[in-house]
Amino acid sequence: MEHSDPGSLGRGDDLPSTRCGYVAIIGRPNVGKSTLLNHLVGEKIAAASRKAQTTRHRIRGLITHGPDQLVLVDTPGVDPSTPKLLGKVLNRTAQAAVDDVDAVVLVVEAGRWEPADEALAQRLENSNRPVVLVINKVDRLKDKSALLPYIDQVRGRLPFHEVVPLSALKGQNVEPLVDTLMQLLPPGPHLFPDDEITDRSQRFRVTEVIREQLLERLGQEVPYATSVEVEQWEDSGTALHIGAVIWVEREGQKAIVVGKGGRMIKGVGSGARLELEQMLERKVMLKLWVKLRDGWQDDLDGIRRMGIDVES
Repeated sequence: MEHSDPGSLGRGDDLPSTRCGYVAIIGRPNVGKSTLLNHLVGEKIAAASRKAQTTRHRIRGLITHGPDQLVLVDTPGVDPSTPKLLGKVLNRTAQAAVDDVDAVVLVVEAGRWEPADEALAQRLENSNRPVVLVINKVDRLKDKSALLPYIDQVRGRLPFHEVVPLSALKGQNVEPLVDTLMQLLPPGPHLFPDDEITDRSQRFRVTEVIREQLLERLGQEVPYATSVEVEQWEDSGTALHIGAVIWVEREGQKAIVVGKGGRMIKGVGSGARLELEQMLERKVMLKLWVKLRDGWQDDLDGIRRMGIDVES
């Protein structure tokens, strides 16, 4: 696809110069990074869940306001305690993202400052990039009067460019964050078409919707042994026919995903189909299969085959 050259806007004396840059959203697992990204762009482009390390990719979201284009990079939650190779790969992916951006958003949970938050703050101290601290989930604070003392406490952890308390889930105080980030962008032409919200394909977004259903409906362990791959994509004119494989690591996990009498996989498919029809704005016929790929989370080639970003 050929991109237009919005940078030409800056060639006239009366027209504004364009700005464009990358901003990484980082934080420990389950602080709401993907929820924040989805709200900022206005659509679901990343799976969001209450469970840790939901994100497995560096997912780019795009916000274009006039001459300014913000490229947001959602990263996996950093979890130093993870035993699986997949978890270690996700940690490297998140940490490497900091080296490739113009600014960083560090997301923490209101009222909490964990050792993982401190470790990330210390890493960012030497990054030579402006860091905006987002204090998420302020709507969940039982004692609202505790917010200001908490802000004063965390403000001293790092010379943050700005501290923005908000609720990504409810969309509270999100616009000031966008305004702050736009001011940090370097001059330059837009890197993506102005009407796009992500560089990820529709197929990828379909896998994220299905994976989110798995995360919400299954127990604590099984969802992390699953991956989703779209194998069929056919437009009949009246409907979009999608066939997707849910990969698991063990035979017992396959039985759990299918469920008694097929109830679990039917529920996953029904929930995903309704969301996909809303997202794609058309009728969707969704078929799911469950297949076994033994030990893929501890095999680098297996992780790559699942389409997960791997940093060397």
